[in-house]
Amino acid sequence: MALEKLQVLHALDVAGTQRYHVRAVVIAGMGFFADAYDLFCITLVTKLLGRIYYHVPGREAPGTLPPRLEAAINGVTFCGMIVGQLLFGCLGDRFGRKRFYGKTIMLMIMGSFLSGLSFGNSVDGVMATLCLFRFWLGVGIGGDYPLSATIMAEYANKRTRGSFVAAVFAMEGFGVLAGCIVTLVVSATFQARFDAPAFQEDAVASTPKQADYVWRIILMVGAIPACFTYHWRMRMPETARYTALVARDADKAARDMSKVLEVDITGEPDKVKSLTRDRDYGVFSRRFARRHGVHLLGAAACWFVLDFVFYSQNILQGEIFSDVKWIPEAHTMSAVEEAYRVGRAHAIIALCGTLPGYWFTIAFIDVVGRKHIQFLGFAIMMGFMIVIAAFYDNLTSPGRRIWLVVMYTFTFFFANFGPNSTTFIVPAEIFPAHLRATCHGISSAAGKVGAIVGTFGFMYAAQKKDGSEATETGYPSGIGVRASLFVLGASNVLGILFTCLLPEPKGRSLEEVSGDGDESLTLNRDDADVDVGESQILPL
Repeated sequence: MALEKLQVLHALDVAGTQRYHVRAVVIAGMGFFADAYDLFCITLVTKLLGRIYYHVPGREAPGTLPPRLEAAINGVTFCGMIVGQLLFGCLGDRFGRKRFYGKTIMLMIMGSFLSGLSFGNSVDGVMATLCLFRFWLGVGIGGDYPLSATIMAEYANKRTRGSFVAAVFAMEGFGVLAGCIVTLVVSATFQARFDAPAFQEDAVASTPKQADYVWRIILMVGAIPACFTYHWRMRMPETARYTALVARDADKAARDMSKVLEVDITGEPDKVKSLTRDRDYGVFSRRFARRHGVHLLGAAACWFVLDFVFYSQNILQGEIFSDVKWIPEAHTMSAVEEAYRVGRAHAIIALCGTLPGYWFTIAFIDVVGRKHIQFLGFAIMMGFMIVIAAFYDNLTSPGRRIWLVVMYTFTFFFANFGPNSTTFIVPAEIFPAHLRATCHGISSAAGKVGAIVGTFGFMYAAQKKDGSEATETGYPSGIGVRASLFVLGASNVLGILFTCLLPEPKGRSLEEVSGDGDESLTLNRDDADVDVGESQILPL
């Protein structure tokens, strides 16, 4: 018995790759380009902020941000993202995906621009306003996650849907790289124009007054791609799946998609009424818990574990960058030169590990499947982290540091050709239309909770046991980098286990995976590639 299907949804599922697919990827992807730039560019300027605002006269080392302030500047954006993911996920399901798609971009434009204008009568005032604007920036970035993923999944056909959603997320890699390039260009320009000596030669002159413009310009540039994206987003039609299955306007869905697909489609209002009968249950209802509760647990838990591990890898960056001499000792450079060196080091990691991983996902996700790629990513990340931990002392010794860099880069590669991409894709595919953005928002918010726990927890945990770093970093003694890596490696096992709770959406329509058609017939398929994970969507 075949799954009951609206003509407009069937047309979307079987449509070949067309101009509107490419346009949707560009529009949603440019938003993620801006997201990534705004989110990660703060990492490139924190050392510069420390030199400008926290220089202590007579001290032998350049100024650095107090540990708790650095944590606040980074963490406040994550907190804003959690708010945005939960808020705009719910609003997208209740009032439409497109209605709030431009609102998230407006928040990003204002947040990034105002971050560069952070003001105050004192250092504390400047840092407080920076944190305030970064929070609202985070709200906009967070809102973009559920809306972009849901819109792209609902526009795509079932054969290449994974690649299209992955392409949107892959723009994050270009955003990270763009942040590095802008940092290189701006810092090199200022260094050439205002040639400053190294800190050890002249502590005061090493940070010229003009250096205050460098970090502000870098942060403000993030508003430019977001501005271009706003106009395009306002011209997008609402997705047919929302219009038909949530708003229940069959005729409008047919009209919109007839223009997009350039074919004649009938509205079928009677069929829409039949399909959407008794579909008003919420995410906290027993019906949702019975049918999709295990899926939401799996999606949220996998994203939590991924971000916990992914953002915690930063504990190795300082060690690697200094050991391989990508970033020399701070006192041997001027403030602007250090910003240049930091940007260059991050650009190398982005080019060698981050970007290739995203594009491998695009190439293979609709061939291999989401679950297999996620299993592979978690498993290989675990392997590399445990090997690095086991041979950490040898790998940090002279002559062997290159192997530490190689394994660190491959860890990033398999994070992106793995769960960093699939955790974004799967929640946009496995939930019913009227709760799709909400569930994606919950899953992505769980990820950012994991990022907060991992980032700030391991700032403390990675400190040496003997407390010898307490004076320099301001943190108490911890378990050390090596033991922290063992913990992170073992954490990947949880990601593997929670992946087992998810269905495999590869090659299946959104209605078939989520039960938006006829729930009792969700698994009646003629396809031969039935995945074991599909048993998860049987009614309990």
